[in-house]
Amino acid sequence: SLVVPTTASAPRLTLMEPPTPPVFHTLREFRAHRSTNLAAYPTLGCVLTMGSLHKGHLSIIATALEAHPAVVVSVFVNPAQFAPGEDFDAYPRSLQNDLSLIAETHRAVRPDAAVVVLAPKDAELYPEGFGTYLDVSCGAAGVNPFSEGASRPTFFRGVATVCCKFFNIIRPSVAYFGQKDAQQCAVIKQLVRDLEMPLEISIVPTVREESGLAMSSRNAYLSETERSQATVIYRMLCTGREAFQNGERSGDKIRELM
Repeated sequence: SLVVPTTASAPRLTLMEPPTPPVFHTLREFRAHRSTNLAAYPTLGCVLTMGSLHKGHLSIIATALEAHPAVVVSVFVNPAQFAPGEDFDAYPRSLQNDLSLIAETHRAVRPDAAVVVLAPKDAELYPEGFGTYLDVSCGAAGVNPFSEGASRPTFFRGVATVCCKFFNIIRPSVAYFGQKDAQQCAVIKQLVRDLEMPLEISIVPTVREESGLAMSSRNAYLSETERSQATVIYRMLCTGREAFQNGERSGDKIRELM
């Protein structure tokens, strides 16, 4: 006859955390893994991040997973894109939490895919004697006075340099970026086009909080008052979009409305 275990004798179920993906801190180890494991997949997606992941990052990772059987996520706070006096030391870092979020997204979206995290130390990408940096014209203040490069002259140079290095190391089929960083996306697209890099750049829509504020790791710096004030950016963008959709093509007039 069937014996149903009593409460006292029933085995306990333990909730397990999703397994974290393999993490590589050296380029030598990652390259070995790429050659022996990832090379077998027909396509490879990559998502470059500075960590402190939020729903915006996870949306980009999910998009890559939906399209590829293997995905590499980088976690690297890039010193080359910070000028002296900026927030390099204060920038939020939370690798273990990032790994858990990547694992949860992996399990929810495509558990049969291969996911690898590349989280190198600074000296791996910028060893002693490093001296090669890339300048991309569309990020220069002289070309576009509204560019972030106007206030942060070394920012896009650092972005272009680290992206070029990661593209060479990972060798992805497609690299995914968030639309929130529109100027960075423009710089990266020009970099890939000008240097004939054999990969595609895919831009993923911005993920916003209910208030309309774009999700960003640096939102952690904002007070409640500042978070409320920052929503004006989204309202301005909506005004500009509406004017464009209604036929306005003058940048000056759109900026005036905004």
